[in-house]
Amino acid sequence: MSKVASHEKPKPERRVSTGIPGLDDVLNGGLPRGHLYLIEGDPGTGKTTVALQFLLEGIRQGEPGLYVTLSESKQELEIVAASHGWSLAQLPIYEMAPLQDEIDPEAQYTIFHPSDVELSDTIASVLKQVDSLAPQRVVFDSLSELRMLARDPLRYRRQILALKRYFAGRGCTVLLLDDRTAEGDDLQLQSIAHGVLMMQSLDRDFGIKRRRLEVRKLRGSKFREGFHDYSIETGHVVVYPRLIAAEHKPGFVRHYVSSGVSQLDALLGGGLHTGTSTLMIGPAGSGKSTVAMQYAVAAAERGDRTVLFTFDESLATLIERSKGLGMDFTSHMEAGTIEIQQIDPAELSPGEFVTGVRDAVSQKNAKIIVIDSLNGFLSSMPNEQALTLQLHDLLAYLGQQGIVAIMTLSQYGFVGSNMNTPIDVSYLADSVLLFRYYEVRGEVKQAISVVKKRTGGHERTIRELSFNKNGVNVGEALRKFEGVLTGTPRFIEQIGVTESANSDK
Repeated sequence: MSKVASHEKPKPERRVSTGIPGLDDVLNGGLPRGHLYLIEGDPGTGKTTVALQFLLEGIRQGEPGLYVTLSESKQELEIVAASHGWSLAQLPIYEMAPLQDEIDPEAQYTIFHPSDVELSDTIASVLKQVDSLAPQRVVFDSLSELRMLARDPLRYRRQILALKRYFAGRGCTVLLLDDRTAEGDDLQLQSIAHGVLMMQSLDRDFGIKRRRLEVRKLRGSKFREGFHDYSIETGHVVVYPRLIAAEHKPGFVRHYVSSGVSQLDALLGGGLHTGTSTLMIGPAGSGKSTVAMQYAVAAAERGDRTVLFTFDESLATLIERSKGLGMDFTSHMEAGTIEIQQIDPAELSPGEFVTGVRDAVSQKNAKIIVIDSLNGFLSSMPNEQALTLQLHDLLAYLGQQGIVAIMTLSQYGFVGSNMNTPIDVSYLADSVLLFRYYEVRGEVKQAISVVKKRTGGHERTIRELSFNKNGVNVGEALRKFEGVLTGTPRFIEQIGVTESANSDK
């Protein structure tokens, strides 16, 4: 009898950690072991720092490494490592610097073409080091030097292919760094590599550069596609994986969340629901942040944790203002039920901010997230067309985790019909609270109304909003006025007749 061929699934490849948790997450666990990878990026994008972290992580796991430098000196690499607080004492560095006799004009080649001799000698000396040290991780920095030594593109490609076969037979994981000095993308080199990682830095008119990376290719493996922000900090490179809301499944029971102000809860038909997002929109100073703070204090008094991300207001000003409204932020912050993070949009990438929000939920068990305001979030990514997409995924993730998300958005203008918003995100929110100024008898007052709530009924009235040392006060419905939302209301004298006429319609 003939044996039936088995159709067993191939075992998944073993992964090696890059030493960067966020990058391992993007790579779905790390780099498949025993292959050759290409890291491309302009000078200053952090390729050398990533490579050093990769090798130092191997040393921590008992995997010997080798750093082959064709451009930077060993002393320069040690300076880079020292700036991060790293020691390279256990990392062999093979420096391919020209010897003194090679610089001497009398030692110049007279019979053979320089590329024939220099490239062959360089590769031979590197492979000799590999045979001697038997490393499991190797870094070549950088390919631009090999490209210049080869001169001929065909010879260069053949040499890279030869290196790939050589290391594949030894189960060695290799990183090739390329500073993109060649014109255009080196597609031939990308086709040879088992995986390609692109690192970019984007200039902004003000503030730090925005750095992002993309996995262009990873053969036979799943990975997170798209761009992921990263930052170079002292001691490590930090990668902020793009948030994919579909990966986080819902698991909560929907219930009402009270603001601690009965009239405000009544306006919202009982309060906000868990797993929903609320947008508070209105002109500057109309009370959006204060109402959001009221929800934070009410949650803290119930023992729930709130994390407030403030873009526009300093921490000292916010705490001082809360004291004047009878909100004891200080004691709640000391108890850990309220945390305030002051965000500087000029020093932050959108990916870093989103990761901070995720950490507040997953690591700090926050039940309420306040973003004050979306104007500041928009400032962190000017001319960014993907803002609404990124915000959509963030709100979807928070909703699936049962979080109450509260956002504020300032409109341009104060009264009248010429009020605009920098970006329309009202369709993303489950509930929308509208704040307005209006004038009555020479006095400026404030009003609040609910114009949208997906998860239940709500009042359609417009109520007066005021603040004093006792906190937030929501008054009765402004039924004796028309045109409150325009800023210049009209007093209705025959209130009974008007209501009767409206009920007949």
